[in-house]
Amino acid sequence: MTRPPTDPADAFAELNGTKLGELDLDDVLQHVADLAKRVLPTPVEVWVTLVRGGTGHTPLSTHNPVRGVNERQYAQARHPCRDAAAIGHILPVSDPTAEDRRPDRTERGSKTGVGSSVSIGLPTQGAVVGALNVYARTPHAFDDDTIKILETFAAYAAVALANTHLYDITAALARRMQETMAGRVAVEQAKGIIMAERHCTPTEAFAILTKVSQDTNDTIGEAAQAMVNGAARTSSTS
Repeated sequence: MTRPPTDPADAFAELNGTKLGELDLDDVLQHVADLAKRVLPTPVEVWVTLVRGGTGHTPLSTHNPVRGVNERQYAQARHPCRDAAAIGHILPVSDPTAEDRRPDRTERGSKTGVGSSVSIGLPTQGAVVGALNVYARTPHAFDDDTIKILETFAAYAAVALANTHLYDITAALARRMQETMAGRVAVEQAKGIIMAERHCTPTEAFAILTKVSQDTNDTIGEAAQAMVNGAARTSSTS
């Protein structure tokens, strides 16, 4: 017995109750895909396309065979999922077998049983772009109201992507700050070594360290760390 579709309002309430910070991105996107499938009265399959550096992949789907088909199709120059991800727009295909402009898509549609599809771009500010994609076996399965509902799911998926991108940026910034602080510590230690050896001022010690970095073609931080490491080895063998 076919289960009646979930009311969109209930699905949206369930999404709003999801704590993004407590779930992996793939888990959030899978939840979005599963709910999107449940709210539509027409049987559909849903998956998410992510494109990074021009390469597309399907991290999740409500139907595993769909993933394999799409991974092969991403290698082609054009694909509606990748197109929607790239431009952040909605790309509906009402009937792939009727699209004379794309005979390759006509052949794929007939082989995979795809009657119609819609790909909705996920607008983000990061290096990762994506699209929420829905396939139905019947042509013209997606009217304006249905697409509006799917846009809400796509917007939620975009928020999850944006949060993940923000986390990545914050983590990268933290790593750079740690590296900067470590470099500054090494510079101060190297200056101390030079001052002890040359009996010079901090300014003169920094000038000497700068000359060393130029001669070795290293950054000042790298030259300082090498000097500190060298002093540590000498101390351990003495």
